[in-house]
Amino acid sequence: MKKRELGNSGLEVSAIGLGCMGMSFGYGPPKNKREMIALLRAAVERGITFFDTAEIYGPFTNEELVGEALAPMRERVAIATKFGFKIGSKGEQAGLDSRPEHIKEVADASLKRLRTDVIDLFYQHRVDPDVPIEDVAGAVKELIRQGKVKHFGLSEPGVQTIRRAHAVQPVTAVQNEYSLWWRKAEEEVLPTLEELGIGLVPYSPLGRGFLTGKMNENTTFESSDFRNRLPRFTPEARKANQALVHLLSEIAKRKKATPAQVALAWLLAQKPWVVPIPGTTKLHRLEENVGAASIELTLEDLREIEHAASKIDVQGARYPEHLEQMTGR
Repeated sequence: MKKRELGNSGLEVSAIGLGCMGMSFGYGPPKNKREMIALLRAAVERGITFFDTAEIYGPFTNEELVGEALAPMRERVAIATKFGFKIGSKGEQAGLDSRPEHIKEVADASLKRLRTDVIDLFYQHRVDPDVPIEDVAGAVKELIRQGKVKHFGLSEPGVQTIRRAHAVQPVTAVQNEYSLWWRKAEEEVLPTLEELGIGLVPYSPLGRGFLTGKMNENTTFESSDFRNRLPRFTPEARKANQALVHLLSEIAKRKKATPAQVALAWLLAQKPWVVPIPGTTKLHRLEENVGAASIELTLEDLREIEHAASKIDVQGARYPEHLEQMTGR
């Protein structure tokens, strides 16, 4: 697996990482723990060195899973986790909390769950409008000074937030949704990251599974799968958005690849500091995603994708309005 540096930070990771959320949270019931530990270790053996989790995933259980799985190979991997949510007594998300004292409490608790003495990359999960970003960056700067954290990241921030945070503590990576069917990051965020020397970590790089081509308007999800609540996943939107999958499938046939591999290869071709983190709970999908790192898209391929994609109007908002309001601040 090729390596990439996230911006100018010195943090070098595998070109494709692994998003771990779905193993414990979000996409139906938690998966079998023993099987997920085996999958996480298989990822390391196949060259993945970058793993993404958060305290809110579960909550807490995903960090524990990642910590247990990667403890024997800790020196070979970089682990990213996140702070910034208030967690209620029943484990529910209960608003935002990026107060400096809370950030420090989360760091200490995450270190224990992850069975490590340092967090490689610590993201603010969502911008908290009640706490100046300078205070957030200052709290993480202090954790870095104490040796508990190595790098600072932001998830779904607006460009002014990125600039203000970066002025206090250099930001290593921004994690935003970015894929062929959600390209908002290209408008302002990508140029800002390029200017400041910050890496981009696209989450949902396969459109929450849609861009794999394994889903249509008749696909049903488990009752606890959060895609049931997303406007982009209504049967009507899924039917309308198949045009994007057809485009990926056509290119994939030529490349002797899969639509998912082309979708990931397209992201890798955007900038050398882009590191997507597709999630999966299946070994054959993990291997498929790893294979995307060796697919070269030519300038002609990229032009063709751009030309065809520009004619496709993706249907459906990516989040319900109350969740979308928490992004881009």
